[in-house]
Amino acid sequence: MPLAEENPLSRDPPLILPVVIVGNGPSGICLSYMLSGYRPYLSPEALHPNPILHSKLEEARHLSILEQDLEYLSEGLEGRSSNPVAVLFDTLLHPNADFGYNYPSVLQWKLEQEHYIPHVVLGKGPPGGAWHDMEGSILTLSLNDWMELPGLKFKDWAMGKRRNIKSDRATPAEVASYYKHYVKIMGIQRNFIDNTYITSVVRPYRDPDDSVNQDPEEVSCEESHIDKENEADPKKNWEVHGYRRAADGSHKPFCVFAESLVLATGTFDARARLDVLGENLPYVSHSVAEFEEAVGKGSLSGAVDPVLIVGAGLTAADAVLCAHNNNIPVIHAFRRRLNDPSLIFKQLPKKLYPEYHKVYHMMCTQVSSAASTSYPSYTSYPEHFVLSFKPDMKCVLQNNGGLKKVVKISMALVLIGSHPNLFFLKEQGRSLGHHQNQPITCKGNPVEVDPYTYESCKEPSLFALGPLVGDNFIRFLKGGALAITRCLGLRQKKRHGNVESGSDDGVS
Repeated sequence: MPLAEENPLSRDPPLILPVVIVGNGPSGICLSYMLSGYRPYLSPEALHPNPILHSKLEEARHLSILEQDLEYLSEGLEGRSSNPVAVLFDTLLHPNADFGYNYPSVLQWKLEQEHYIPHVVLGKGPPGGAWHDMEGSILTLSLNDWMELPGLKFKDWAMGKRRNIKSDRATPAEVASYYKHYVKIMGIQRNFIDNTYITSVVRPYRDPDDSVNQDPEEVSCEESHIDKENEADPKKNWEVHGYRRAADGSHKPFCVFAESLVLATGTFDARARLDVLGENLPYVSHSVAEFEEAVGKGSLSGAVDPVLIVGAGLTAADAVLCAHNNNIPVIHAFRRRLNDPSLIFKQLPKKLYPEYHKVYHMMCTQVSSAASTSYPSYTSYPEHFVLSFKPDMKCVLQNNGGLKKVVKISMALVLIGSHPNLFFLKEQGRSLGHHQNQPITCKGNPVEVDPYTYESCKEPSLFALGPLVGDNFIRFLKGGALAITRCLGLRQKKRHGNVESGSDDGVS
């Protein structure tokens, strides 16, 4: 029975699914698209600007990219991701994009339904994930065509919806709407179950050979063995518990089993904290949305003390712009040096991102008293960190030399990033990272995966993609979907080669 005709979460006994994807943001959407049978081929007239890569592609033009050796194709390529398949797929979709070129994709997509792998995508809200929670009119960092998913150009979608996208960059609301409609347009909506909340994910049975210290090559998907006995015994699969929120607000618990589990939760679930005294005081916030709400209500207008903004990333810059545009005085504190090459502003072309370079200019000119008159309501404190927040609306700052400064403020915004929330896993997934027993973070400690399958090096049949493996840009998360789909396809092909023709595992 097709998944669209029955809610697999309501089955008793619980249904055993080949794949369960946790997270319905762009990572989960892109993976569902490929698992649904959409396969990329080299376009008939395509000529990739990289002659070596093009020569490799020509060798197997008749095969989809999913049937080719990803390690061979990725060899020698460089890009803004540490994951080789992410770089490969990005250069196929956006050839030489980092050099300023706007070459068309060399791929064409074909729907081959015989390659459909049954799966469900579980998400808290509508398809698009955290993009539906991003508010305001701030434009996205990435260009429109870098935000799009395979098979549907963002501009074509906007024209079809009669939307006038005035910039090469869109608002979060436009991007969220694009992802929501993408699922419908591509005909993959039957795989998505919204309003679901995962409470625990466990694998009751571990094979003695499944050692967390096992060599990643020994657990790669081509070498993994899953037999019919494992499929039939729920204890040897992932056990996923949660609840689905009904329209009347009630919670309906569910349990499903998954032969393979994919983590596509992104990184916006848990905002990073300073962990300093007073951070829980009511005037301290970790959300731009709360700041925008206060601005909208007018509670920060007029003669008020400055708003303290902590952080040197783009979210902090958005808050600075919001305050500046509403004539709200700002104290901006951040740990980094102004000439730190890792500052995001130094990596953005001025022509495309004038508003962020304006913030960087504000950060720099405030150091010079001669230039500070350009922004009299803005004060920059580079190489400073928060020591504590006081109940009387005062904050203690300290520089790297130990010098302290107390500032009176009307609100504090701590905008220093966010971390994935993997509370539903044992020890919040600490065993999955590159650094054992440390929290998973997208930059410092991502989930350690096989670079060509995205299967966990610590937990066989567990996969991760997107920000969880360090691919924070949508451009690069698509490579993870490609690698996982190839791996699961090979695994399914191997398994079906060992069983009688016509078996459907009871889920399709």
